[in-house]
Amino acid sequence: MDNNHSISDLVEKLDKQDMCGFTRNFVNDLESSFATEIEIDQDLDWSGVLCLGMGGSGAGGDFLKTISDHSGGIPFVVWKDYGLPSWWGSDWLVIATSYSGNTEETLDGVTSALEQGGTVIGITSGGKLEEILSDTNNSLCLSIPSGQMPRSAFGHLFGTQLSICWALGIFQKPSKEDITDMLTRLRKLSSDADVTRGNGLTLSMAKSMLGKQIGIISPTLLGSAANRFACQLNENSERFARHVNLPEMNHNEIVAWGSADRNSNSDIYFSWEGLQPRVNARLNWMLEEMSTESSWIINCEGQSLLECLLYAAHITDWVSIILALIEDKDPSEMNPIISLKKHLSSI
Repeated sequence: MDNNHSISDLVEKLDKQDMCGFTRNFVNDLESSFATEIEIDQDLDWSGVLCLGMGGSGAGGDFLKTISDHSGGIPFVVWKDYGLPSWWGSDWLVIATSYSGNTEETLDGVTSALEQGGTVIGITSGGKLEEILSDTNNSLCLSIPSGQMPRSAFGHLFGTQLSICWALGIFQKPSKEDITDMLTRLRKLSSDADVTRGNGLTLSMAKSMLGKQIGIISPTLLGSAANRFACQLNENSERFARHVNLPEMNHNEIVAWGSADRNSNSDIYFSWEGLQPRVNARLNWMLEEMSTESSWIINCEGQSLLECLLYAAHITDWVSIILALIEDKDPSEMNPIISLKKHLSSI
């Protein structure tokens, strides 16, 4: 499989719900979401932001937390479960994200928040979340396009979440010129990484994972993108993948790495020029002492942490899709999730 024609044949044969097409639209989805007019006033009088969401709909909350931890003014907490944390109060804004609008864990948390007098901003393509919030004062529901898998709608979902934070003044919005320049660079990345139109790098990465256990190592600042990569490998590629953060893994899991069979592993390291110097030193040591023949470094390019996270999220989406295709799998299929939802609806 060494040419674009054979990959194109696999796309035509296997990609039944056009995961490649949706992924190809990622930057356009971001641009559209950034341009959304959100009718809310700036409001910094929150103790923090609680992000509700599961699976592909919940990934954006992790990215928001990363950005806030790096340069924000208030804490972000991600909640991926039923209900709400015991400490939650109505002085915390709730951002609830459910692509379908019917995610039962998220709906349960939203209902609890509203019952306790909270303010909820919802992001959805419809469903019960839209119904609940349309009948509620002091809350807002923002619509995004329907018709795709939640994990392929990351541009719509995270772009809208960011726009909310910019409109509220929680995060400082980049200038129009900076946003345009960032999107231009991301479009070039997307073209280079494309499964059928790209330069072949993502295909080479995917091939190195064949028959291997997959380990993903990232600095904490890039952990949201690295964890999403693991989840995309789980769902798009139907593969187990393990994600760990530096420096924490250097205090425990590194011992297991020292005695692991390196020939059975494929390792992906995330890096960024803005890393804390001591974290960078740890990463370099790992590469020198623990790397395998199937090790790769993803140098997350960009003029800001936001751009680096988007870079990492998008290039790894393509890797997970290509890995599915070369292992003769449909990257859109998710039969166990459908089966579980059917079971839950019956009880």
